[in-house]
Amino acid sequence: MRKSVLVVSLAALSLGACSTVVETVQGPQLAPIGYPAQLVPVSQTYMAPPAERPAASANSLWRTGARAFFGDQRARNIGDILTVNIAINDQAQTQNTTARSRTNDISGGVTNFFGLENSLGRAFPGGFDPQNLVGVEGSSNANGTGSVSRSERVNLTIAAVVTDILSNGNLVIQGRQEVRTNREVRELTVAGIVRPEDISSANTIAHTQIAEARISYGGRGDISRMQSTPAAQSLVERFSPF
Repeated sequence: MRKSVLVVSLAALSLGACSTVVETVQGPQLAPIGYPAQLVPVSQTYMAPPAERPAASANSLWRTGARAFFGDQRARNIGDILTVNIAINDQAQTQNTTARSRTNDISGGVTNFFGLENSLGRAFPGGFDPQNLVGVEGSSNANGTGSVSRSERVNLTIAAVVTDILSNGNLVIQGRQEVRTNREVRELTVAGIVRPEDISSANTIAHTQIAEARISYGGRGDISRMQSTPAAQSLVERFSPF
């Protein structure tokens, strides 16, 4: 059993190493096109294909295969596509200063202790004063200053797919987009929950109207690899106690 686990582990490591070598030589590869279920794990429900409608007469305004005539063309069913407009322009600035100081002074003495005051004096040849038997002093100071300045600006548009319909009618949407330029792949993902009423007549929705929004914008490739910190250095910086 242990040998089987060891063989499987070594095979997985070898495949991972081969994949890394291939990506280093040929550049990052685009992910295969598929249903975006891996972005947000939800139960998927696929609708049965609609039944074929009979062809209309030559003088009819109805076009064979049309989804609706005067119906709402906005996304409302599983598998429908809508456009998400991402326009993030956030700025935040925070500055805090903390100062703390405390001083303690405690003293105590014993005037009578079963008549043994003189005997205690003989036990301490350097001198013994029962009026100053105990003395404690303490002082602490703490100063702290912190500031945060952040600015983010992202303007993107991405198409998302309705992957689930909640019991109250809200839609779960997910979308992913990849663009490869030379040896760098730009990845954009979006996921969240939207209300059908917030979808505009043009079948678009703003990112501010997405609940539980998960928006990711990044990349992978030679440039991203050179900008990232080496793994060993990241481990040292994360777990170093100094």
